[in-house]
Amino acid sequence: MTADGPRRSGVTLAAVLLLVAALQLAAYWPGIMYWDAVRQYGQAVSGHFDDWHPPAMEWVWRRLIMLQPGPAPMLLLQTGLYWLGFALLAGSAWRAGRRRLAVLIVLPALLPFALATLGSVLKDSLMAGALLAAAGLTAWAGEERRWGLRSAAIALLLFAATLRFNALLAALPLLVAVLPGAWRRTPTRLIACIVVSALALAVAMPLANRATGARPSGVALSLVIFDLGGITEQSGVDAFPPLAVADPVAINHRCYDPVRWDSYAWWVAEPCPIGFAGVRDAFAAHRQSPYLFWLKAIVAHPLAYAEHRFRHANDNLRFIIGHDVERPVQPQSAPNDWGYRIARNPAQRWIDWLAVQTCRTPLGWPICWITLALGLLWAGWRVAGARPLALSAAMYGGGYLLLSVASDLRYHLWTMLAAGLAFAVVADAVPLRRLLLASAPAIIVAIVGTAARLLW
Repeated sequence: MTADGPRRSGVTLAAVLLLVAALQLAAYWPGIMYWDAVRQYGQAVSGHFDDWHPPAMEWVWRRLIMLQPGPAPMLLLQTGLYWLGFALLAGSAWRAGRRRLAVLIVLPALLPFALATLGSVLKDSLMAGALLAAAGLTAWAGEERRWGLRSAAIALLLFAATLRFNALLAALPLLVAVLPGAWRRTPTRLIACIVVSALALAVAMPLANRATGARPSGVALSLVIFDLGGITEQSGVDAFPPLAVADPVAINHRCYDPVRWDSYAWWVAEPCPIGFAGVRDAFAAHRQSPYLFWLKAIVAHPLAYAEHRFRHANDNLRFIIGHDVERPVQPQSAPNDWGYRIARNPAQRWIDWLAVQTCRTPLGWPICWITLALGLLWAGWRVAGARPLALSAAMYGGGYLLLSVASDLRYHLWTMLAAGLAFAVVADAVPLRRLLLASAPAIIVAIVGTAARLLW
């Protein structure tokens, strides 16, 4: 092959990325705003924030709508970060002469579920974009210090940590990887890097919430209420604080749904008599800490808590289920006061259809991606670049075993992308036999899940 051959191939790969990015952006323009985004946009317009959804995102959105009202600027931001990250990752591999790796890196970017989710203005899409761009900047910096690139990556990771309370689990391995190798050379230095990085990520959201003047909403109480409802359901014992309702166990039985906590919220058509406001007020009236009460309930009923968490995780991770939990992606904006909607078009319908169909396969089951990430940790522990991605996918996805109150597939967007990237890096670096061994647990999980669906 002449010298022009690799250059032409690189141009072709870049053109494919640019074409898909333009197609995806045009298909979903100006961006889908579902219920979360409608509420966030309202706060961005008013300038009055609470912390139910990330006020850092609303603060950024408020600045963007000064340039152009509506979801389009935020769609451009999250889409730009997403494709920048993949371009930097693929470009760094190409620059290093690892052309097969560059091609493999592009494949996760083309997952229909990812393309469809990216078309919705969501904290999950924005967080994934920030994490991808940070990973891309880290890869482009390579082994050199290049503090400009590393500082930009660190800033993006800290920003990602303001978007979800559990984003620390996704960002921590990437933040440690951004730091120069000399800082992580000895076990003592590595532990120090992990501790300092974890602290920085942990305080990012509280500091952002305070800086934006966001009012506390008690959003963390949703996890407490959901788990207390699950413990009550599985144990048959009232695990709630004293409430002004007759027979809480029977009422909770009618309300409890292992898929999501929403029946206890105020926005459903028929709110449960055991509701968010009632539980919040009960804790306040008795001057009880919801979180200490919650921990005591778990200790008192560990088996009931475990069964509740297992049932929810089974739906959240799409393992052994005989039903569709919900539509994996939304095709249109929720009703909103501003009339923002996307114009349905052939490209959007095609991407949407592919996303729905592929999510009925193991490609849309988070349990498979998490299991794959764990296998890749074994196979690629010493492969440069693979370990932080696999750790990030496994930690973030696995965190939903304990920290989830709903089963939206969008929560696992980053898990899928990070595991897919880790697979690309490991596939390019290890023998086929080792790669197959690493993938075997995920394949077994996929077979078991498929058999369960066929036999259900």
